[in-house]
Amino acid sequence: MIVAATQFAPVAGDIDANVRTMAGLVRAAGAEGARVVVFAELSLTGYAPRLIRDDPRLILTEDDPRLEPVRDACREVSAAVVVNGPVRAPEGGADRRPGITSLVVGPDGGPLARYDKRHLYGVEAEVFAPGTTDGRFVLDGARFALATCYDNRFPELAERAAADGCAAYLASSVLGADNDSFTDVYPVRARDFGLHVVLANVLGPNEDGVGCGLAGGWGPDGARLADAGGEAPGFALVTVPV
Repeated sequence: MIVAATQFAPVAGDIDANVRTMAGLVRAAGAEGARVVVFAELSLTGYAPRLIRDDPRLILTEDDPRLEPVRDACREVSAAVVVNGPVRAPEGGADRRPGITSLVVGPDGGPLARYDKRHLYGVEAEVFAPGTTDGRFVLDGARFALATCYDNRFPELAERAAADGCAAYLASSVLGADNDSFTDVYPVRARDFGLHVVLANVLGPNEDGVGCGLAGGWGPDGARLADAGGEAPGFALVTVPV
């Protein structure tokens, strides 16, 4: 199975513009055979926790109509997509703050899974509610795990993914060039737990710094399998045996 790890520079606070960019990347990756397309942390709004805190219009719902262009792209190329943004808490929850949420849209445009980032970093803890469960979805008989940026500092997430029989560990992140995750986190998770790790990242300035791209993947031996480079928007394709 081919998984596309994407990168682009989200426009802070402009969900419609970001969704258009994402739909275009889904179509382009699907045309190259991608069955799953992964986007970076808060790519729907840009990584802007303070802006999200101050503007309730940036909070999405699970069935938000603003995501329809992405759903249409999924249907057109028969691919599942992992999008990430601030999503309203599920009904009945005690904490009404939104999550930093990965929504998985299936090849038919319908919902496959929701995952809320479990480990919040810095100012995120003032704006968002942490998740309490692991993220999983199944496509074509293959099981996938979800994790978001700082989550990946906690090896137990990848350990549980391996124990659950996941084929790949999909990481939606926001990383700068000086971040040691490229050497000390993602390849280590892959090697220690025998997983294919796929990383989606951002380009351009954000509230955490400057995203450096380098989206791609690592094999179960910890070796780099694909790299989208550090300058242009686009994607890298990672083949995951299933």
